[in-house]
Amino acid sequence: MEVFKYKEPIKFMENAKKFGVFSIVLIILSLGLLFTKGLNYGIDFAGGTIVQIKYEGTAPIDRVRDIVSGHKNYAGATVTSFGSDSEIVIRTKQASKSVKGGAKVEVQKMLASTGKFEIRRVDLVGPSVGEELKTKGLMAMFFSIIGILLYLSFRFEWRFATASVVALVHDVTIAMGMLALFQVEVNLPILAAILTILGYSLNDTVIVFDRIREGVRNIKSPEMEDIVNESVTRTLSRTTLTSLTTFFVVLTLYLLGGEIISGFSFTLLVGVIVGTYSSIFVASPILMWLNFSVVEFREKEAAKLKRQKERDKQRAMYEQGTI
Repeated sequence: MEVFKYKEPIKFMENAKKFGVFSIVLIILSLGLLFTKGLNYGIDFAGGTIVQIKYEGTAPIDRVRDIVSGHKNYAGATVTSFGSDSEIVIRTKQASKSVKGGAKVEVQKMLASTGKFEIRRVDLVGPSVGEELKTKGLMAMFFSIIGILLYLSFRFEWRFATASVVALVHDVTIAMGMLALFQVEVNLPILAAILTILGYSLNDTVIVFDRIREGVRNIKSPEMEDIVNESVTRTLSRTTLTSLTTFFVVLTLYLLGGEIISGFSFTLLVGVIVGTYSSIFVASPILMWLNFSVVEFREKEAAKLKRQKERDKQRAMYEQGTI
């Protein structure tokens, strides 16, 4: 399905340097946010206790906050609504044995005067477990990027792999910068969203690179800039349709999914936008700036085709018994 009909290729690469500067500014701002504000690690990574409570009517959230703030085991705890006005969540960074041993009974006694309620869950993560999860999450991201680098080096060549990895680092850095800016609670679902961004962005980039490689073979121009412009233009309809459908699905999740997946869907929203942008305006220009030689590639392809024809000819002669 063609969304965009064109007579001439769109000259994307004419503004490649401007988009490069824009991306560098975004990365610097994101790193600045990460170093100044930092990430708001949730219970999964920082350790602590979560108590989810559902009231029969509207939850007296202000009264609960007053009571919780005066309790020694819940000093500094946050109380927020959860999905509806009858449900709340108490989060505290304390995960001591005293909290673990009687958190449910303790909260029932502490909030007995606030009305009828049901404690739906009590989750506790110790500091050492949280640190272990954080370390394993970072290792998962690192090994994912290394695997992507190796895969693309095998499927394409090192310039394609390098451009893809730079684009992926660009996407993840900006996504994490947005998490720091809005202080979204970083937990295991957020880590899953980051890894999903890696996969989504890589898929988009590989499709663009496939078309560029095809263009190197078939487009007559020897200039890499012309080939990239035409190849990206040809993928524009597909990229737009895929990105928009994904964006609207994730936006629906963000608006209607409730608090439990709001952080996950917010991260994916950022990832879809940044991943689509980077496939065109980050990965493709880097490939061009790495001095990818169209002439050299075509010579290698011609030599490879010649060797294949010689092998086919020898096989045919062997099957006919002439050698």
